[in-house]
Amino acid sequence: MPTTNSGDGPRGPDYVRRVIASLTWRALSRDDAETSADLLNAIEAVDKIGENYTAEDTLTELVDPYADLERGSLAAFDGDVMVGYMKIQYRPTASEVHRVSLDGGVHPTYRRQGIGTRLVQAGIESARVLHALHHPTLRLAINVHKAEHISGVPELLGAAGFTPVRYFQRMEHALLNVGLSEDPRIEPWSEATDEEFRRVRNEAYRENWGSTPMPVELWRNKVTNQTFRPSASFLLRDGGGVAAGLLVTMNWEADTEATGVRDAHFMVIGTLPAYRNRGVASALLGHALRAAAEQGYDRALLSVDSENFTGAFGIFERAGFTSAMRFVRWALEV
Repeated sequence: MPTTNSGDGPRGPDYVRRVIASLTWRALSRDDAETSADLLNAIEAVDKIGENYTAEDTLTELVDPYADLERGSLAAFDGDVMVGYMKIQYRPTASEVHRVSLDGGVHPTYRRQGIGTRLVQAGIESARVLHALHHPTLRLAINVHKAEHISGVPELLGAAGFTPVRYFQRMEHALLNVGLSEDPRIEPWSEATDEEFRRVRNEAYRENWGSTPMPVELWRNKVTNQTFRPSASFLLRDGGGVAAGLLVTMNWEADTEATGVRDAHFMVIGTLPAYRNRGVASALLGHALRAAAEQGYDRALLSVDSENFTGAFGIFERAGFTSAMRFVRWALEV
């Protein structure tokens, strides 16, 4: 790692330029899965947001069909060690505003040396390029999603022009004292109903802030991947057999290995508009909580937009979830 001693002070412009110049900078590739996982796990050891990764997990991110690694990524290496990265995900469809996601991080040992600033600037430029390729007639907004407690993030993003536009709560449930009754309207995921799950998700999320439909290839990459848990994912039908809502559960084995706690992440919870305020979400939550407890999970987790218009926050509280961590959605409109 670069050392300090410079005429302009230990963290002055000359020092930062030398640090940047001493690293190898290139786009991410699928071959970076292992070193990406190592970087993310080093970040988790300090930031403590409850996210651990295997190389298989990071490979899933690297093969995202809407992450153009050549045009939309950059990583910094000190020798063979990845010490920072950024990656853009563009949207396959958009209306009025094209909201791209900028993800990234810097190894804790290498922070406050100009690397994060370089990556954010590169992310903004990459977002412009991908926006011009895919949705040139729309407005562009670049979104960054980070836990509120991570030191340095407000200063880094604020200096680049980002402002907080939304807050999300991670909520958790200890899976204690959950009932054992069954609901005949609810069925687990199967290959035969996979497309129905995807369709219900897209319709249920249509009015959610910042949400866009998930094409088949994105659904397979983000949902039915190695972290998907079909036996704890459910569809609820009405009396006529029409699907009314869904709940999708995922689990990261790296989290369990790192913490000893087996989490059931309720990653997708949705009710079709025509069935809202009729107990669909509550029924799915109750069923999924029972299933998670029976299947040996220690805790259930979910995330909710603090301004969700459907009243989801109250539904989750009534189901026994409590707030555990707040995340900030930062945005830069270009």
